[in-house]
Amino acid sequence: MHERVAIVGVGCTGYRPTTPEQSYKEMIYEAAMRAYNDAGVDPRRDVDSFVTVAEDFHEGTSIFDEYTPDQIGGALKSVHTITGDGLHGIATAYMLIRTGQFDIVAVEGHSKASNIKTLSQITAYAQDPILNRPLKLNSHFIAGLEMNRYLFETDTALEACAAVVVKNKLNALKNPLAPYGASLTLNDVLGGPVLSWPLGIHEAAEHADGAIVMVLASEEKAEALSEKPIWILGAGWNNDSPSLEYREWGRASYIEGAAAMAYRQAGINNPLEAIDIAEVDDIYAYKELQALEALGFCSDGEAGTMTLEGYTSPESGLPVNVSGGSLGMGNLLEATGLARALEVVLQLRGEAGSHQVEDVNVGLAQSWRGVPTTSGAVLILTN
Repeated sequence: MHERVAIVGVGCTGYRPTTPEQSYKEMIYEAAMRAYNDAGVDPRRDVDSFVTVAEDFHEGTSIFDEYTPDQIGGALKSVHTITGDGLHGIATAYMLIRTGQFDIVAVEGHSKASNIKTLSQITAYAQDPILNRPLKLNSHFIAGLEMNRYLFETDTALEACAAVVVKNKLNALKNPLAPYGASLTLNDVLGGPVLSWPLGIHEAAEHADGAIVMVLASEEKAEALSEKPIWILGAGWNNDSPSLEYREWGRASYIEGAAAMAYRQAGINNPLEAIDIAEVDDIYAYKELQALEALGFCSDGEAGTMTLEGYTSPESGLPVNVSGGSLGMGNLLEATGLARALEVVLQLRGEAGSHQVEDVNVGLAQSWRGVPTTSGAVLILTN
C-alpha cells in the first residue's frame, strides 16, 4: 500500500467561450500531451490507469468512456469514467494509487459547452423526474431561490455577493487563461439585469470550453519523476439530498461533510490558520460565501463581511480564487473542480505567473457539481 500520493504533471488547454477550430478530442489530446511532458512520462509505457470525468448528457453520447482512450493514450489499458466533478476524479486516482496496485494514474476532465445548444434544458433534466421536472424549473431559478434563502438565514447583504464578482473578475485580468476578466464596481453588478431575483446576471459564471489533465504518482515514482511534487494531504466528498424538497437551502452541509473528511486526513483543526490559499466554487457568486462558511474559514454569516472588508483578496490573510474562479475563467462543466485544483498546484509550485501569491505552502480546492446537485468535494495539497 502506498502511503503518499503526489500530483507530478499538469496540462490544460483553453479556456475560451467557443472553440470552433478544435474538437473535444483535440482539446483533450493537447492537454494530455502537456501533462505527460510535465510529468516526464509516456502514457503507453508508464501510466497504469486512467480516470475521466464526464456526464453523458453533456457529451451527447452514452457510455462516454468509450470515446476517451485514444486521445489520452489509454487504448487497451484500464480506463473508467466518474460521473462527477474533476475533484471526484482526483480522489478516485488517489485511492487507486493508495491500494498499492497502481503507481501512476492520469485524470482527465473537459468542457465543450459551446457545442451544447440546449444546455439549460439538458441540465434541468437532472431534476427529480416525478416531483420537479414537470414544473420545468430553470437552473438559474433554483439558484435564485437558494441564494435568497442563504441571504435570509445568514443576514448577508446583496453587496457581499456583488463584492465576490468584483474581486474574482478583477483577479481574472491577471490570469492569461481567464476569458471573462473585467474591472467592475459594486454598482455595475447590483445595477445589472436580474437573472432570477435576487440573482443578477453578473453573478452567474458563463460557460467556457477547455480540457485539463493531471498525472498522479506514488511517493517512490513522484520523487523519481518530479522536482516539485505536490502532495495530497486529504481528499473528501459528500452529498446532501438530491431532492429539492428535502435538502438544506441556507447552508452547504455537503461541503461541511467533504471538508471534515479532508481535514481529518490532513490533520487540520483550524483551516484559517493552516490554509494559505483557497480556490472554491463560484459558479454563482453567493456559492463562494456559502463555501467559505462550510469550509470553516468563518462562522455562518461572516463570509460576506470578510469579502467586503477585503480579507479574501490576493494580498490578504486568505486569498480566495486568485485565478478569477469560474466567474473569471468560465464554468467548465465537470472540469471545473480540476481548474480549481490546477490553480492550487501552480501556486504551490510557484508557477502562477503574474498572479502568484507569496509564501504558499498549503492550498485547498473545493468544487460543487452545480444545480440541481448537492455534491461537493474538497482537496488539500502541499508542496
